[in-house]
Amino acid sequence: MREMLDGGDLDVLTGDYLAELTMLILGRDRLKDPTRGYAKTYLRQLEDCLGTAVERGVTLVSNAGGLAPARLADEIRVLADRLGIAVAVAHVEGDDLIGRADALGLGAPLTANAYLGAFGIARCLEAGAQVVVTGRVTDASVVVGPAVARFGWTRDDLDALAGAVVAGHVIECGTQATGGNYSFFTDVPDLRRPGFPIAEIEADGSSVITKHPGTGGAVTIGTVTAQLMYEVSGPRYLGPDATARLDTVALTDDGPDRVRIAGVRGEAPPPTLKVSRNTVGGFRNETTFVLTGLDVDAKAALVRAQLTDALVPPPAQVEWTLARTDHPDADTEEAASALLRVVVRDPDPAVVGRRFSGAAIELALASYPGFAVTAPPGNGSPYGVFEAGYVEQSVPDHTAVLPDGTRVAIPAPTVTTPLSDDPDVPGDCGSVRPDVASDADTVMLPLGTLAAARSGDKGGDANVGIWVRTDDEWEWLRGCLTVDAIRQLLPETASSTLRRYEFPNLRAVNVVVHGLLGAGVASGARFDPQAKGLGEWLRSRHVPIPRHLLGDRSTQATTAQATTAQDSTAQDTTARAGTAQATTTSSGASA
Repeated sequence: MREMLDGGDLDVLTGDYLAELTMLILGRDRLKDPTRGYAKTYLRQLEDCLGTAVERGVTLVSNAGGLAPARLADEIRVLADRLGIAVAVAHVEGDDLIGRADALGLGAPLTANAYLGAFGIARCLEAGAQVVVTGRVTDASVVVGPAVARFGWTRDDLDALAGAVVAGHVIECGTQATGGNYSFFTDVPDLRRPGFPIAEIEADGSSVITKHPGTGGAVTIGTVTAQLMYEVSGPRYLGPDATARLDTVALTDDGPDRVRIAGVRGEAPPPTLKVSRNTVGGFRNETTFVLTGLDVDAKAALVRAQLTDALVPPPAQVEWTLARTDHPDADTEEAASALLRVVVRDPDPAVVGRRFSGAAIELALASYPGFAVTAPPGNGSPYGVFEAGYVEQSVPDHTAVLPDGTRVAIPAPTVTTPLSDDPDVPGDCGSVRPDVASDADTVMLPLGTLAAARSGDKGGDANVGIWVRTDDEWEWLRGCLTVDAIRQLLPETASSTLRRYEFPNLRAVNVVVHGLLGAGVASGARFDPQAKGLGEWLRSRHVPIPRHLLGDRSTQATTAQATTAQDSTAQDTTARAGTAQATTTSSGASA
């Protein structure tokens, strides 16, 4: 907040504080203390920055209210009085459905919050609020609300609303739009501390994404595309105020560190609102065994059998994964080691507590040679389960509480469009195949030689967006990345339902992998529970790339391919020697 306020002129400074996991954390906070449930970080930031914002006429809009926006608004007023700052504070409420969850068919979750839209925020700003805090609104709503207030948009201005939604989506994750988590990060100058993005929104909903002068990172068509593909599904990006058609987005350079977003078309919003439901699923614990040197598979089998015998009755869920991070003939011990991870879950904390971790450690002197674990034993911890629910748009009591305390009901949209599974954009597109080059015209190289990717999570689903930079590369990519090809490149998706979508304007393919993340980030179903590395894994997989797309890199690629093949043969030989040595040693021991 301080960096943005000191960086240059701003009209509105927005902040997104509510990830799906955050809602679970706030729900547990509220269980311990009913007066809690908001992002305390925001108050600490205001302690330092509120005076500067008011002095410079910068409006502050955030969803830091979490489960208690009214409480946070009161705390901000107390803080302002203590600091001697006159400021008009308002808040938006009505998203919290926990008191009606069962009656609405949402079950008995720990939290149940509808994703509200931007018009409550806009009403607060129209009434002169200098600080607006909300509960669960969509991430983009903190950007759309100020635009509605500035330009006087109504619910009929669907294209303008959709344009602001896209701008909000681009800047919602901060420096992910200025080079953070960017596949081609080596092309970004001074990425040690990238600046935060700014959206300059215009009256028609178009925008320019930029950043303060002198800050690190970069704003390019690539960095903006990366964020556009983050945590989306099909071409329809659903919102409570408008559905933005991502397949209409046009990006153009507008100067150094400036990218213009235009052409966004909007549709009426869906008749329902998404509801964030978090429940405590039980308790979990884990242990990671370090397996060094030879006979890794046999060592893993031994300790797995030993621990399984020790856990009687077993926990409700037991998951084992073996990461073969070891290298043959390694010159460091760490490089010679693999990691065997076991995760257990159960409704009873005792089952996955000291009983589990103690059983693992007690094997230290009675298991495989070189026994080691990465952490000492500990108690189990609660884990959460995220599920999306849906209610009619009119269900939440969407209310703007103005600076003078006046409560204004925000009506739901009267025109909606039923939810669509995008029948006009096939989910598979497996039949799309341009002319396939002969083997002699291709080189086996990582997909990321040409393609960038950005991946993330939505509850238990993961998405990965992949895009390229030229039209010729796009024709190759859309033919290369069929659903069948993706399953082959990412074997962990074999049992998941995949949906594939194309975004020709962005030269991008987006793939949604349903169920890959189990019950969501808090359940820790994978070692990468938010699928942040899924895209980079996909980029590392080797595919046949036509030589004509590589240009001057073709000769270098052929040399690199030959070197890689030689290295692979050498490693295979070393591995076979290691196996023979292990077999001989084993036989000798038996004799």
